[in-house]
Amino acid sequence: MSNNYFLEKFNPRFSDTDALGHINNTMVPVWFEGARDEVFRWFTPTLNLSEWRLILAKIEVSFHGQMYYGKAIEVRTYIGRIGSSSFDVYQELWQDGEVKSSGTAVMVHFDYQQQKAQKIPEEIASKMAEYLKPNS
Repeated sequence: MSNNYFLEKFNPRFSDTDALGHINNTMVPVWFEGARDEVFRWFTPTLNLSEWRLILAKIEVSFHGQMYYGKAIEVRTYIGRIGSSSFDVYQELWQDGEVKSSGTAVMVHFDYQQQKAQKIPEEIASKMAEYLKPNS
């Protein structure tokens, strides 16, 4: 964790590249999802899938530059918006000191037994507010 975002650093695998030598565009949503664990823990601290309380409603990914094998990747994870039962997780991929990709995942606090959205508990909303992305 760093400042107002969660931080994850890793080195891309050779298998993450495409035939052009770039990081394959299909890897970006996978990396974004993997970096959302700390957000998931607010709702399901053990990450036990039988107690899962979130559902993914939408994802959007934008590409700003090419990424390459052999250079470290940094994922920054923020909260973009907090609603009553849904929220946005805004994420950026950085390489060589530049944002190479960004994306938003709309998550819903969800009751799988009742099959409906639930209000985000106030204590979780307070934690989320600490990670709100500042306006650029």
